[in-house]
Amino acid sequence: MTEKFLKDTPPLEKLIEEFLPLINYWASKYFNPYNPVLSKEDLISAGIIGLIEAYKRYDPSKKVKFKTYAEYRIKGAILDEIRKMSIISRSIKEKATRLEEKIKELYSQLGRMPEDEEIAQEMNLSLDEYYKMLESIRGISLIDLESVRQKILNLKEEDILNFLDSSEKDSTYELYALKELKEQLEKALTYLSEKERLVLALYYYEDLTMKEIAQILGYTESRISQIHNQALLKLRSLLSK
Repeated sequence: MTEKFLKDTPPLEKLIEEFLPLINYWASKYFNPYNPVLSKEDLISAGIIGLIEAYKRYDPSKKVKFKTYAEYRIKGAILDEIRKMSIISRSIKEKATRLEEKIKELYSQLGRMPEDEEIAQEMNLSLDEYYKMLESIRGISLIDLESVRQKILNLKEEDILNFLDSSEKDSTYELYALKELKEQLEKALTYLSEKERLVLALYYYEDLTMKEIAQILGYTESRISQIHNQALLKLRSLLSK
């Protein structure tokens, strides 16, 4: 950390106060109200720790803005806390796997993505029971986090930041793998319904919460969660083909 950075940056206490709204935002985004183990306050604490780590480890010579670096560390710390607490129980993972396999089977049989009613029928569930099942698996990931972790295990932190900012031209093999995954995702998105694509776009690209999306689209928050989870399961079934 350079003297200039220390001179131009407020004390750590003030910095925490300045970044608290951002930390609160990401804690709210990743908080799962259906999980009794991890509270929103736990995620806020993890975010603050991430900010402190960013303050200690920031290197201005890498030509990445402190705010960009700090946000990266904050989100990483919150996600690490979620992973540590095993927020997705074994039973939820098993439900998600069963649904994913059924969607994959139906996709192979029909030559298209199945409708809600078709998935429910294949699962021997009523439509209402199917929607409740979708609601219960809130918190699933699009892809296996461990496989991604292996891909970026040898990646330097600044390389990841450069990739996220799309400013790195000379990609390593690992970065190429992530770019390839991005291309596969873009193709897979075309198989989703317009409503599913819209929910994913608002959540992941516009950084809106489920509640905000529900207000915009005129649905309940639980229905948005169901659409979101079903879209992820469909994408997972396509990416694992």
